[in-house]
Amino acid sequence: MGLFDKLAGWLGLKKKEVHVLCLGLDNSGKTTIINKLKPSNAQTQDIVPTIGFSIEKFKTSSLSFTVFDMSGQGRYRNLWEHYYKEGQAIIFVIDSSDKLRMVVAKEELDTLLNHPDIKHRRLPILFFANKMDLRDAISSVKVSQLLSLENIKDKPWHI
Repeated sequence: MGLFDKLAGWLGLKKKEVHVLCLGLDNSGKTTIINKLKPSNAQTQDIVPTIGFSIEKFKTSSLSFTVFDMSGQGRYRNLWEHYYKEGQAIIFVIDSSDKLRMVVAKEELDTLLNHPDIKHRRLPILFFANKMDLRDAISSVKVSQLLSLENIKDKPWHI
């Protein structure tokens, strides 16, 4: 569970209970990442696409996490905003091998960052450049450039 403590450090979290939104396009690997964060005896073997959302709860020695795993399918993305007020941190997952949809990921990120419930809050964001092991994957530096992460000045973030 040291990974959760590291995650909390990256996200700059100091509270005892934290609500985290896990967002990104469909098939980016959000559910798989959340599953890998669970203790090994709680991990599931069969990962299926998330319909709507799911809620996972984890505890570390210092923190209690509630992670909202939000579906990234186009028809469900408009549901994300209903959870923005509750969120205290965001994990935004990007499929590094999906160059064709990088523009869509940027559009969704821009929409997220400009939403009234997010825009004026200093929410920490962890960008997870996933699927780096695939042959066609682009580097996290290139992902950062394509998403214009350098323009995020009012929120602590890490990729």
